[in-house]
Amino acid sequence: GKTTLFNAITGCIPPSEGRIIFRARDGRCHNIERLRPDRINALGIARTFQNIRLFGNLTALENVKIGMHARTNTSLFGAIFRPPWVRQEEREIELAALRYLEFCGLSQYADELASKLPYGLQRRLEIARALATAPTLLLLDEPAAGMNPAESQELMLLIRQILDRGITVFLIEHDMRVVMNISDWIYVLDHGEIIAEGGPSDVQNDPKVVEAYLGAESGAGHP
Repeated sequence: GKTTLFNAITGCIPPSEGRIIFRARDGRCHNIERLRPDRINALGIARTFQNIRLFGNLTALENVKIGMHARTNTSLFGAIFRPPWVRQEEREIELAALRYLEFCGLSQYADELASKLPYGLQRRLEIARALATAPTLLLLDEPAAGMNPAESQELMLLIRQILDRGITVFLIEHDMRVVMNISDWIYVLDHGEIIAEGGPSDVQNDPKVVEAYLGAESGAGHP
């Protein structure tokens, strides 16, 4: 039910019941459960996916620029006739996209096709594209999946840097080391039901969590 929750929050699927209320960057609360994904993104919610969804035939820079276009003012007229203000905006988009690549440690791969990047870098590129939409809430769906320990460590550092920017991160993750090291508050789901919530140390030692996720190898609840 974890990815299903993200899909409902971001408008990919409509919830069968209940309400989803989000406090947007303007300080107002919005009911978002029936909004289109683009409208939800405009309010300040961005996400990555459990299965990477980059444009593989585009460069890393072009992928991030696509995220930037969520915040541009170009109209159909401007896209066709490209007046000076549109060309200026495009230059600003490229510079901003390069900054997002630099922030995510991808500057040297700007001109590489996304499909040619190693798996761990593709994960980081998807985060860079999501950040380019200027979110206040970033949903990360198993960002450490398939990463080796060194890549997971780099990911944790990146997420901390994102948090330092004042962006809230809502994370789905099975890597307990990542979860315990970067989380302020944790919800634990088992077959779609919340079985525990709280700070990392409280959740880590909860008997139901140990039984469902950590297993016998964790001893007293320490993974």
